[in-house]
Amino acid sequence: MTWYTALVLLVGLERLAELVVSTRNARWSLAHGGREYARRQLPPMIALHVALLIGCLLEAWLAGAFLPWLGYPMLALLVVANALRWWCISTLGRQWSVRVIVIPGAGAVRRGPYRWLRHPNYLAVALDGIALPLVYAGWITALAFTALNAVLLWGFRIPAEERALAQLHADAVPDGA
Repeated sequence: MTWYTALVLLVGLERLAELVVSTRNARWSLAHGGREYARRQLPPMIALHVALLIGCLLEAWLAGAFLPWLGYPMLALLVVANALRWWCISTLGRQWSVRVIVIPGAGAVRRGPYRWLRHPNYLAVALDGIALPLVYAGWITALAFTALNAVLLWGFRIPAEERALAQLHADAVPDGA
C-alpha cells in the first residue's frame, strides 16, 4: 500500500509540473496574440483530476488489493500514457496548455503523435484515468473517472477546441474568398 500511495503522490506531483508548464505556455501564448476559449471548462476538469487522485487513494485504502495480473500491466499502461502525454507537450511546445488558447497564424500541428491522432493528449488522459486506479484494483474510481472524463471531453472540451480552431480559420479567411 505504501508504494501505491507514493505512486499516486508522484502522479500528483507530475500534474503540478504540467500546470507549471501550462501556466508558462499560456502566458507566452496570450502575449503572442493567443485567444482563450471555454475558460469555464477548466475548474471542472481540474476537480475531476484531483478527484481521480483522491479516489485512487480512498478506494485502495478502503477495499483495494494489489492483483499482480492486473496491477503490473496497468502500471506499464500508466507509464505509456504519461510518456504519450509528455510527447504531446513537447510536440506542441509553447502552444500546449491545459487552457484552450489558439494563436492566430500558428496553424495546426501535424507532427509527433498528431500525425496519427487529432487529440492524442486526451487519449493519454483517458488511459491514465483507467490505469492509475487499476494498478491497485480501483474499479469504481476507474469507471467513474472514465465516464465523467468522457462527458467533459466529448461533450464540452473537444467541441470547444474545434469551434475555437474553426473560428480562428474563419477569421483568417479574407472577405470574398
